[in-house]
Amino acid sequence: MAAAWGPWAPSLWLCAALLLLPRPASGLTDGLYCGRRVCYEVLGVSRQASKAEIARAYRQLARQYHPDRLRGRPAGQAAHEEFLLIATAYETLKDEETRKDYDYMLDHPEEYYRHYYHYYSRRLAPKVDVRIVILVTVCAISVFQFFSWWSSYNEAINYLATVPKYRIQATEIARQQGLLNKTKEKGKNRRSKEEIREEEEEIIKDIIKNKIDIKGGYQKPKIYDILLFQILLAPFYLCKYLVWYCWWIYCFTIKGQEYGVEEKLYIIRRYMKMSQSQFDSLEDHQKETFLERQLWIRENYEVYKREQEEELKKKMAMDPRWKRYRRWMKNEGPGRLTFIDD
Repeated sequence: MAAAWGPWAPSLWLCAALLLLPRPASGLTDGLYCGRRVCYEVLGVSRQASKAEIARAYRQLARQYHPDRLRGRPAGQAAHEEFLLIATAYETLKDEETRKDYDYMLDHPEEYYRHYYHYYSRRLAPKVDVRIVILVTVCAISVFQFFSWWSSYNEAINYLATVPKYRIQATEIARQQGLLNKTKEKGKNRRSKEEIREEEEEIIKDIIKNKIDIKGGYQKPKIYDILLFQILLAPFYLCKYLVWYCWWIYCFTIKGQEYGVEEKLYIIRRYMKMSQSQFDSLEDHQKETFLERQLWIRENYEVYKREQEEELKKKMAMDPRWKRYRRWMKNEGPGRLTFIDD
């Protein structure tokens, strides 16, 4: 084939060799990548070199210029600087995205600010995936939530165990089931009064847990209420709400059906601006009163609200603590300083 090209063959081979060599890098800046030197030239490879070729060249040069080999020699400091430059070149070229930015800088040296932005944005970017950080944070919050709720629930059980009304009922149920008789054993299995008392206390608390439905902020925690499950189930809850809202519009706005008990209580709860757990913690007779007074009707609720405000004012007027507070506000007030002589 060289014979066919004739006298032009040496020139063509020279042009091809020049194309494969790294391009002269005008506009290289100190502080970016390999500074004024081209990273490909530092490693002695071409711009078309593969990852394997770059890694092989790096290993050879790293062994040659490693500071431990030249420690104590006159050329040790220069070898150390060369080793750092070799490591920088390898870090630049081994990553596909960084290498792409670097090649773009070699081809477009005039885009000075763009090169600075891409270089430092990659260097200062967090090494850990942000998604992992968010996941770990959500899991930590969820674990804290769950154990905090369990602590509140156990506090409520411990308090109810001291209330005579619930304690007597739980003790009676334990006697009927024969649980308290098992604690008083004789012979070798006989225990101290303190151990028997502790076991009886645990039995009473277990009965209270099973028999009493605690609502509100001290209710028994559920795994589906923690933040992690709320996030995972958010699409399901959103679809469920949209379906429910369309059903509400269709039944009560378009068809004009009458509200059921659940729907009436829902409207009342919305008027009172209470969460579901707060509303559930109310006594049943309070909810029956709401229904009897038809508080799902806005006008009736406004009348009920004014009555509650007036009743609260009367209680505050009769409370001695509030009387003392009003007397203090009248005589001295929060913005006055008085000096009392002893």
